[in-house]
Amino acid sequence: MPSVFFTNLRTTPGNNLQQKMIRLVKSAGIEQIDFAHKFTAIKLHFGEPGNLAFIRHNYVHSMVTFLQSKEAKVFLTDANTLYSGGRSNAVDHIFAAFENGFNPISVPAPVIIADGLKGTDEIELPVLANVPIHTQKAKIGAAVANADIIISMNHFKGHEQTGFGGALKNIGMGAASVGGKKDLHSTSAPRINRKNCTGCKMCINYCRHKAISSDFDKIAVIDKAKCVGCGQCIAVCQFDAAQVVWDNSSELIFAKIAEYTKAIVEGKPHFHINFIMDVSPMCDCWGNNDMAIVPNIGMAASFDPVALDQACADLVAKSSALNGCLINEDGAHPLAGEDKFRHIFPKVDWEAGLDHAQRIGLGSRRYKLVEV
Repeated sequence: MPSVFFTNLRTTPGNNLQQKMIRLVKSAGIEQIDFAHKFTAIKLHFGEPGNLAFIRHNYVHSMVTFLQSKEAKVFLTDANTLYSGGRSNAVDHIFAAFENGFNPISVPAPVIIADGLKGTDEIELPVLANVPIHTQKAKIGAAVANADIIISMNHFKGHEQTGFGGALKNIGMGAASVGGKKDLHSTSAPRINRKNCTGCKMCINYCRHKAISSDFDKIAVIDKAKCVGCGQCIAVCQFDAAQVVWDNSSELIFAKIAEYTKAIVEGKPHFHINFIMDVSPMCDCWGNNDMAIVPNIGMAASFDPVALDQACADLVAKSSALNGCLINEDGAHPLAGEDKFRHIFPKVDWEAGLDHAQRIGLGSRRYKLVEV
């Protein structure tokens, strides 16, 4: 049974939260990893501009300096988004990271966007499992795929598609290339929003399967008989004309996220930290963050990302909901011990996602909680 190490947010003089985080990860055994001269990716969410619920850069600074003391070659990374926004290409994404405090002044490590300028720098990694799976090869941002070690620092919060977002969501969805994110969200060919198309032909030039052409109005048209759904047109379109068809169920998305996570961490050292703070009801990909649904709880760390996410979901369930939060809008007042994420997203079965993660050998839902 894997151990999940937990520390609360109480502090004393000489023992601040950053110091508690380092003590936590040491207690969890992070020093078992040989970091010397290894390319070490810290996978985190830089936060969509306007959202303030993401992890503070101060924690990342402390983690970077700790890893550098072990001679690790550390870099901060995330992959571009599938939707059009402040992080859909590397230029905007780096500016967003800098704006939110992940810059050379605040954190002594470079920001490297995992899937490159337009979200097309990807490596296909096999998903190895002894049970039926949905994904044979996961499309992963090249910088993450090429890293020697994966360290994930995850803001634990609600998520509209998977119930909650923790280690699995941050790694499996977050490190997927734009094409990989399309695969996670949809089994259908992309579509063209004619109102947004400018006729620039960028999607035509980049389509590897010659599935896109222009009509008489110089608007892009996708030949679904030739389209393989790779998502390259979505990645290179800067006008939000090539769009994903959002047709995968939440259970299928979470199952695929687990498979992508397994492909990323397979055969390399990995370690994970969840910050159960500012537990907002929605993902940090939104340009705003609603008030937290429960009080700040603490930090948890483990080598097992499945056990870690399960433990954090249990800790949130044990906590009482905050007055005035989204959960209480309809008059409901879930008590301590009730699943808060089910109250927000009653149609999302997050347990099915963790069950699949356990089934494919990514980790265990059973765990031992060790307080530090």
